[in-house]
Amino acid sequence: MRITAIALIFAVFPIMIFSRLRLRNTPLERDEGEYAYAGQLILQGIPPYSLACNMKLPGTYAAYAAIMAAFGQSIGAIRMGLLLMNLATALLLYLLGRRLFGRVAGLAAAAAYALLSFGEAVLGPSAHATHFVVLPALAGMLLLLRGMESGRAATIFASGVLFGVAYLMKQHGIFFILFGAGWLVWRHPGGWTRTARRVAIFAAAAALPFALTCLILWMAGVFPKFWFWTFHYAQAYASENSIADGIDNLKDELPSLVRQTWSLWLLSGVGLAAVWWKRESRPAALFLTGLLIFSMLAVCPGFFFRQHYFVLMLPAVALGAGAAAGNLRGWGIWLFAAALAFSVVSQRYYLFQETPFAISRELYDLNPFPEAIPVSAYIRQHSAPDARIAVLGSEPEIYFYTHRHSVTGYIYTFALSEDQPYATQMRDEMIQEIKTGRPEYVVLFDSLDLWTQRSEGKPTVFSWWGEYGPQHYDIVGMVDIISNNRTVYRWGPEAASYKPQSDFIIAIYKLR
Repeated sequence: MRITAIALIFAVFPIMIFSRLRLRNTPLERDEGEYAYAGQLILQGIPPYSLACNMKLPGTYAAYAAIMAAFGQSIGAIRMGLLLMNLATALLLYLLGRRLFGRVAGLAAAAAYALLSFGEAVLGPSAHATHFVVLPALAGMLLLLRGMESGRAATIFASGVLFGVAYLMKQHGIFFILFGAGWLVWRHPGGWTRTARRVAIFAAAAALPFALTCLILWMAGVFPKFWFWTFHYAQAYASENSIADGIDNLKDELPSLVRQTWSLWLLSGVGLAAVWWKRESRPAALFLTGLLIFSMLAVCPGFFFRQHYFVLMLPAVALGAGAAAGNLRGWGIWLFAAALAFSVVSQRYYLFQETPFAISRELYDLNPFPEAIPVSAYIRQHSAPDARIAVLGSEPEIYFYTHRHSVTGYIYTFALSEDQPYATQMRDEMIQEIKTGRPEYVVLFDSLDLWTQRSEGKPTVFSWWGEYGPQHYDIVGMVDIISNNRTVYRWGPEAASYKPQSDFIIAIYKLR
């Protein structure tokens, strides 16, 4: 019977591999577009923050570049990289769970993570930076535990480097560094003097990837831009929401987060309680509790609580569910297998039937991610490889699909209409860069009315374009997103005379 339960747990891995491969061509969403474009530039020898600027640290840009160097510059290649990374993360969770709670717990934790991290609730098909944070953080945890046991400074140093890489993938990774340092202090093997030395080694190692990145970007001549975007603007962005806003955002996200996988989340709590109940497993229970707390903190910066942020919590949740499978005597593994099966069945349509287009619409509503592909194809067919373009609207995937460079470093326009102190400066800089660069094509996403509402009547780059664009550009393409299943495309002379039927449009302009 136990073998049957383990076989059921193992079955989740081919299901996840099949589902990820089946949906590998789901259109990139805008974060993925940013990473892919920045990675594409890196492969061309162009450093981050020169032609593409944003507040994220450059680790995920480099990871995308590595994936595309190995598999090619396509949607499917990026998702293949995500699949391999997801499997590697599951393997690390197995090793960590086995070390903490036993072999069965490790296997169950790996299976739970594989399913949870692909869930609709966390936008699982998309290769968000949070996936890239988790992988080196878990590797760092394994080496940290091994280093504390062996006392080898080199192992602790290597652990710190891996935690530092996790931070480099996204700023939220700093909470895993704090967890690692806190665990070193809390356990203090060998006395306080030895612990202080280990913490110093760990902290220096964790700072090393960031220090080397700063040096590389300084040598590339982009350090001032890097610092402005990733610290000054990032701080302003993270300060937009109040605690009350954060509570409202969390209330909005929590129901969908656990709706289809509530059985695994519930079992995770049971598993955590079970390992605290046993005296011999309390050190491991303390580790898991600390990881859960710091993972929760990692989700909180800015109080946005976006769906993919919760990927940062999934290792702790999966370990808790694994602990239940391995520590509730003979029936724990059956409870886990049942919870896993329930989560698969509740997502069966998503896992086995929905098309890539349908998944994009279901996860992102009328965001123009599918439409970005034919729009990019048109520009690529009608322009030279060295043509420069601009996108008015936060859709950097256009640059990646077209293989065309932007005339402006502002690949997002959301920042220009946010309630933050740099908005006016950013708007003026983007306008000047477009006027000076004279892009051959300009792609306008969304509608002027909606962007005016978002900016609450303040001047925007869109209101400027409404006056400037018609003087210098002709409309050569119009895309009207009427509903989830109906999009109208008009090209050439038909585009100029077309009257949109919806508020969600894409207009393609060509320099006159």
